Amino acid sequence: MEGGSSAGGRRSWSIYGRVEITARYEILEGIGSGAYSDVYRARRLSDGLTVALKEVHDYQSSLREIEALQALRGSSNVVNLIEHFWQDGEDAVLVLEFFQTDLATVIKEGKRRDGGIGVGDVKQWMLQILCGVDACHRRGIAHRDLKPSNLLIGADGVLKLADFGQSRILNAFEQVPTNEEWMPDPPTTDQEVNQSSVEGYENQTSQELRPLNEEDYLQQLDGFKKRHVTDDTDKESNLQDGDVSCLATCSTGEMEEDPDKGSYFSVDDESAEHESGAFTSYVGTRWFRAPELLFGSTNYGLEIDLWALGCIFAELLSLKPLFPGTSDIDQLAKVISVLGDLNEESYPGCSKWPDYNKISFNKVEIPISLEACLPNRSPSEVNLVKRLVCYDPASRATAMELLLDTYFTEEPLPTPLSELNVPSSKKAHDEGPSGEFNGYANMESDSDLEEFGHMDVSNTEKGFSIRFS
Repeated sequence: MEGGSSAGGRRSWSIYGRVEITARYEILEGIGSGAYSDVYRARRLSDGLTVALKEVHDYQSSLREIEALQALRGSSNVVNLIEHFWQDGEDAVLVLEFFQTDLATVIKEGKRRDGGIGVGDVKQWMLQILCGVDACHRRGIAHRDLKPSNLLIGADGVLKLADFGQSRILNAFEQVPTNEEWMPDPPTTDQEVNQSSVEGYENQTSQELRPLNEEDYLQQLDGFKKRHVTDDTDKESNLQDGDVSCLATCSTGEMEEDPDKGSYFSVDDESAEHESGAFTSYVGTRWFRAPELLFGSTNYGLEIDLWALGCIFAELLSLKPLFPGTSDIDQLAKVISVLGDLNEESYPGCSKWPDYNKISFNKVEIPISLEACLPNRSPSEVNLVKRLVCYDPASRATAMELLLDTYFTEEPLPTPLSELNVPSSKKAHDEGPSGEFNGYANMESDSDLEEFGHMDVSNTEKGFSIRFS
């Protein structure tokens, strides 16, 4: 990234004054700023490597990001945590890979270019995103804030998931067994994908005895993806950092000699959180937030990432957000206008969501449909989005299932990494006020009702109900 940003104008003196950091890194410029973190471009003095330093001002966010990235170490489509600095009385500083751009910039440039983003490029981006999400979900990690600006891209075309400050690692005792020796590798993203390679992924076997086959894994994952751990601390750390993660928010932590020691699979360390029995519904960026979250559900797991994935894929295909709500109420209205009424008939159990009986909308006689939202796209492309953007969380396709979709074996095949159209950099003029990027600055949760037209408010046994018309 060339040029500075708002973060460059207001130095966080804590990082500049920390000798353990400045002795190893030259801080070059600020590249992102938010309420809970500041990100800098830096140079490692030992070898000149360009890195991103992410100074996180929130304890829980720091802990979650470090633990998640430690658990995901070695994943080819998850940002690499080089090391981290954290001591009593100081903010955590994560040393991360530096990336020149992100998927939000790819989409933005696609709008400006005749022909948009080629189908082969779209498939290659999708494959890499799926591989990154699959790596997270195999390890029981819910990212909880997937969006284009958190999908970073290097000059070589490699895409990596970043910004794990809102992530949660599910209860260790509920985790799906994942023996990496038997798990089939997804189709390589740097070579042409053909039917034989996908069949090899689907049917790969080993001469060694396996503890679990792919069918068993998918069955367990189906039941696993809706499990959750308690998370009372979420209520105190609802991070809304805009796009501070842009270009640099991935992080990893220095690994302990014993990788399983006192870390991300410990249940006792978070026993205080386990008393509440639920997650917070206030996670993710609004345009990519699943309906159950918008209705206040705290009983969810990996499937909220799958909804976000569908919204990202739709934006890649249409070059515009699928559900660009201006508030939480408007977000729900846009979802319902496309998918139709959300009720016990379309998704049994939705009436149990905390806010379901407090907010109601007029019946949608003829939904807009996803086909209409994705004009000029093939049935295979629309079907891919449909498998993710659906009301019933248990019906959303897993990342592994989508990696096996025939869409990726149809012509045109995914573009090889070396031939991808990668933006040269994230330009300063793409930034908005306060270091916010790509128009995602105003998607944080709110419940501003003033912008809506007529609404009827009535008292109910459980409180009140609002009906919009």
